[in-house]
Amino acid sequence: MDFGLAFTFPFQDQDWVKKIVLTAVIMLIPLVGQIAVLGWMVALTRRVIAGEEHPLPGWDDFGGLFMDGLKAMVVGLVYSLPILVTVLPFSILGAIFDNGDSISVFEILSICLGCFAALYGFLYAFIWPAALGELAATGEIGAALKVGKIVRRVQAALGPYLIVLLGTIVASFVAGLGVILCFVGVIFTGVLAYTVQGHLAGQAYKLSEAAGS
Repeated sequence: MDFGLAFTFPFQDQDWVKKIVLTAVIMLIPLVGQIAVLGWMVALTRRVIAGEEHPLPGWDDFGGLFMDGLKAMVVGLVYSLPILVTVLPFSILGAIFDNGDSISVFEILSICLGCFAALYGFLYAFIWPAALGELAATGEIGAALKVGKIVRRVQAALGPYLIVLLGTIVASFVAGLGVILCFVGVIFTGVLAYTVQGHLAGQAYKLSEAAGS
């Protein structure tokens, strides 16, 4: 894994300013823009897997990127279902039936499910980049949702996927620093966070393939 390259590769592309600025502008479009930028990250991961020298995608095929983004959104949603169908409903019910006295059954359940959410969230942090790589490589939602294969991929390259998690945390921290530059800064650092996650996911996928997952 080349951790540093994931943070510096965009600036090696001679058109990086145009690509990053355009991505930032598109990200401002409600819903449609965010889905398209998610697809842009999938395309970036695909190009890293393919070994392209300059993997930063352009926006020549907006429709294709949007479709990739829809696929990634579906994959992410499916893997998030354990949280959505357990923790969220009980949290809402706990708020409704809270009588302000002793700890209610709903509050106890909410605490237990909160622990479950924390554990599953940690697992999701490994599953998501592996599923992203599978989607980028195959273009198929079904392939990215083969849980057994995704888990085996993570097991085959646990170190690299741990680095993906670390890189995502660092990139998110850097994106948060964009607040100092106000709203515009958040958008641009947010785009760079996508590039880091996509690049590291592509690297980890290649290593998991080499490990025979």
